[in-house]
Amino acid sequence: MRNTALRSTAGALGAALCAALTAVPPAAGAEPADPGTATGRTVVGTGHVDIGPRFAEDGWTVQIRDDTAEPAVWRDTDDVVLQVRDTAKMQAPGGEEFGFLGEPGDAVWVLPQAQQEGVVWPGWNSQDARVAATVEREVTWELTDVSGPGDFVLFLNGAFGTPEVVFDAAGKLPQETGIEVNSHVHGNWAFTEPGTYLLDVRMRATTKDGEAHDSRRTLHFSVGPQDPEKAFTADDPDDPGEPAGQDAQDTAAQGASGGDRAGTSSGGDSSSAPLWWGIGAAVVVAGAGLFAVRRRGRGGAGSPAAPAESSAHDSRKGEADGPA
Repeated sequence: MRNTALRSTAGALGAALCAALTAVPPAAGAEPADPGTATGRTVVGTGHVDIGPRFAEDGWTVQIRDDTAEPAVWRDTDDVVLQVRDTAKMQAPGGEEFGFLGEPGDAVWVLPQAQQEGVVWPGWNSQDARVAATVEREVTWELTDVSGPGDFVLFLNGAFGTPEVVFDAAGKLPQETGIEVNSHVHGNWAFTEPGTYLLDVRMRATTKDGEAHDSRRTLHFSVGPQDPEKAFTADDPDDPGEPAGQDAQDTAAQGASGGDRAGTSSGGDSSSAPLWWGIGAAVVVAGAGLFAVRRRGRGGAGSPAAPAESSAHDSRKGEADGPA
């Protein structure tokens, strides 16, 4: 069902990765100044953004750093829709290792780990100046719930082309990963059906003074040809009484790492071989940062397995040692 270009691209996955991972550039530094929180809704369909924790005006919270603005700004998650255009649509490759994307040839929308023209490029970082200076060791990032018409998977490019799953909404939720302090990472964000997806996330950490911080927010994705504005007002069918993206500030020590509720997930043909090159080749460009993402086991059936360590490259042009 796949075309010839897609087969040759998938076959070159391992070689491209080996070449990509031979050079390990220096890590980027933390943000030099607090840019504040921008107001007003925006749809981002191309360019670079990062999801991460920061100490904003009202304290610890998960926000989105929008590098498509000039200068770059942080925005509340409820004010941003990340539009996954049909330029990100492709056919799922063969091989058991990519089985989480569906059957070979199935349509899938992927925001790749490597930056691609005409596709939004979301990453995650822990480079807010105060976060980098005060958090003890790492931030814990949880996916607590997903609503949408299909499945959602976040995965990294592993050694020799083997994908390393960070989050898989088809498994038992919540799932978690650790984000090293002052790090910046990119991965592959995959959606199996068009429509609106709401990803409930939680980021928590303990600062060096022993204080615990906890924030829960919702990420809004619009996949495919629909009007992306719809994703601003989409209701979460699993919890109609709670506004999407409600933030919970918690300065008491957290005794459990679970989310608010049990996660649920349900779940056109075109080929985009150049995007598979982006996924397979990781990211190779001067002035990039290499950071580790440690995957912690969740226990219980359905949790996606992943190795103890995986990594991704950051390749934003012109930001060799600057802010994320």
